[in-house]
Amino acid sequence: MTLKKQSIIAILCAGVLFSCVPARKYEELKSKQTACFEENNTLKSQNQELEEKNKELFASTEKMRKEKEGMEHEIKVLEKSLDQMTKNYDNVNATYQLLLDKNNELLAGNKSATEQLMKQLQKTQEELQAQEDALRALEGTLQKKETTLNKLTEELQAREKRVNELESLISRQDSMVNALKNKVKEALLGFENNGLTIEQKNGKVYVSLDESLLFASGSYSVGERGIDALKKLAKVLEQNQEINVLVEGHTDNVPLKGSGDIKDNWDLSVKRATSVVKIITENSKTNPKRLTAAGRGEYFPLDLTNTPEGRKKNRRIEVILTPKLDELFELLETN
Repeated sequence: MTLKKQSIIAILCAGVLFSCVPARKYEELKSKQTACFEENNTLKSQNQELEEKNKELFASTEKMRKEKEGMEHEIKVLEKSLDQMTKNYDNVNATYQLLLDKNNELLAGNKSATEQLMKQLQKTQEELQAQEDALRALEGTLQKKETTLNKLTEELQAREKRVNELESLISRQDSMVNALKNKVKEALLGFENNGLTIEQKNGKVYVSLDESLLFASGSYSVGERGIDALKKLAKVLEQNQEINVLVEGHTDNVPLKGSGDIKDNWDLSVKRATSVVKIITENSKTNPKRLTAAGRGEYFPLDLTNTPEGRKKNRRIEVILTPKLDELFELLETN
């Protein structure tokens, strides 16, 4: 996260601590929240682009492999044709030698027979020259095909190497995410399926905490049980420095008409997210630069049934853990 973005979040957090927020600052807060959403969407778009590039690379490699196989087949056909033409050339050459010998024997014979034999000899020489020309042309074609095949083979090997590097890097990222998920599950063993769920998807770990685990209704003050869970999570984050952390606050769609610094669901979701971030930073050595607090309000529900049970699911905090992808981006840029 850049220094500018850190300053924006710091201003956001400081602003919401005051009991009375001027209208202009409130609009600035909403504008900065929108910037947070756009940054998150950009990260998702980058992840999708990586997946598309990987698919395109696999398709291109498969196409080149088929072209290589076609070239190899064509070369085999040309080699077979060259072999046959070489045999034909040898046969014609042998015939020419035989006629030459006969010509020498008949030089003392009648003139008519000699002339006929000379014509036949001339025709044989022409045929022999034609065979030699065709043989040279075929050899040239074969050499060009072999050069093209070698170039294609080298390019295919380079692409396969790149694909293997990407696959290896993606595999390491998946292993890192899976290991992180297991560490989080182990640290929060007593809370899972009891107001807390842990899920791995899209190369990230999602830790979802129900409102009942963290907050009283309409409040952004975290209770003791929620603090205990967040402290355990904070220790895992402290031990895994290559993970970026996004804390999202979510509410239901019931309008909140509050006063002071909590006027609606937007305010409540932001305050809840910043409360969680503060507990994490206050109870671990996690670098604040890795943390982002965002309020989603009511606009990203898990359940659309609009029932009491559905609205309860939607009132939550989601802690999204994402491994840094710098190495993967560098590999894509250098290729």
